Amino acid sequence: MTANGDAPTVVVIGGGVSGLATAYRLTKADPSIDVVVLEANDRPGGKLRSVQVGDLVLPSGADSFLARKPWAVQLCKELGIGDELVAPGATGAHLWTERGLVAMPKQAPFGIPGDIGQVFSWPGLSRAGRRRAALDLLKKKRRDDSDETLGSLLRRRLGGEATDRAVAPLLAGLYAGDIDRLSVRATFPDLERWESWQGSLIRGAQAANRQSRKSDPGPMFVRPRDGVDRLTDALAIDLGFRVRTHSFASAIDATDGRHRVTLGDETTIDADAVIVSVPAHEASRLVEDPAPAAAADLAGIAYASTGVVLMVYAEGSQPSLPEGTGFVVPRGAAPMTAATWLSSKWPSDAFGTRAVVRCYIGAVGEEDILDADDADLIAACAKHLAALVRLPDMPEHAAVVRWPKAMPQYELGHLDLVARIRRSLPEGIFVVGQAYDGVGIPDCVRAAGETAEAVVAHLQRDPAGLSNDEETVR
Repeated sequence: MTANGDAPTVVVIGGGVSGLATAYRLTKADPSIDVVVLEANDRPGGKLRSVQVGDLVLPSGADSFLARKPWAVQLCKELGIGDELVAPGATGAHLWTERGLVAMPKQAPFGIPGDIGQVFSWPGLSRAGRRRAALDLLKKKRRDDSDETLGSLLRRRLGGEATDRAVAPLLAGLYAGDIDRLSVRATFPDLERWESWQGSLIRGAQAANRQSRKSDPGPMFVRPRDGVDRLTDALAIDLGFRVRTHSFASAIDATDGRHRVTLGDETTIDADAVIVSVPAHEASRLVEDPAPAAAADLAGIAYASTGVVLMVYAEGSQPSLPEGTGFVVPRGAAPMTAATWLSSKWPSDAFGTRAVVRCYIGAVGEEDILDADDADLIAACAKHLAALVRLPDMPEHAAVVRWPKAMPQYELGHLDLVARIRRSLPEGIFVVGQAYDGVGIPDCVRAAGETAEAVVAHLQRDPAGLSNDEETVR
């Protein structure tokens, strides 16, 4: 309840996984809260979507989530779809090289081998590259306590060849980013801890492997059997009438602790709190009037445009795919940045004996490829695949999905930038989503819970501005 005893209204702008999960948490924390989710598109779910390719429905966004971060798995269980979670049907990946595909080292968290023998024998690097990477075991650890870029840390410890040819394609690919601009602390803080704790990334990987074996964590990735968008569908079903599609929010006004959200059709909704769960550049537009400083910082969060090329090959083609889940590509070496054997990773009777492949395209510095025609993108990806594995020259069915300005870039100083944004927002306006606290689905779900707690604390404040409970940091 608000301080005057009325049932509070909370507006959530954006119906992706972050917005839906935050709304869900609010309804469970206090059923009296009137929660309204505004989604501009014709369906909620954000980038967790599927697309029809021939007779198959295939993921055009994320195809799984990290199980070892428990928040998404726990949410699935709460929603009654926990028993639908399945592990991949294949594990292990390959690296694209000029000599063909090379299997990535096993037991290599973040692509860094924890087995010394693999460091000296892995064929994905030259002898000189392997020797330089092994110097990580001897080099002194960094004493400077400031943040650094992912590229700086990796090159300093492992050398340029191992960084650019082996580790960067995996780590930078998760952000569609440039390792020489991404912040270690905002993206892979474990790497910094490994150096500080073990004095070496290789020894850090060894220690991580030992801990993993002791804890028996189970599969690294899981997804609902029918696809990741099953999670957002279940959230939307639980929220029911609270989710309003075709509802574009055009502005937020803040006066005397109350907020007014204006929609595209000029209707308005008065709210006690507003949660902005849209990309940072859209959030910047919404908060420009009540919070110009936060708006400027939000506009400063860079984004990369990406896409996927989904290809379904003829019956009998699945045995042509190598074991594993697919491959990653060093920067600029091929039209795709990575490829997933969907028919191996998520086997289904619907696939029959057909190879089903998803190629990832676009990234920071490689976004021009998205301007090409669909037919040219499909032909380019198919040509490179046929040169790597014994697939037909062209698939029987294919589709291209583009995601403009889809992947936020956690550049150096990102954590400080996010903290400043939140300090600059007026009381009662909150931001949540991929741009702030982690790009993965589990991180978005975790941040959604934390945001819901902060909103409840805000609603419980008395007229003097004090919280009835311990203050929660937004």
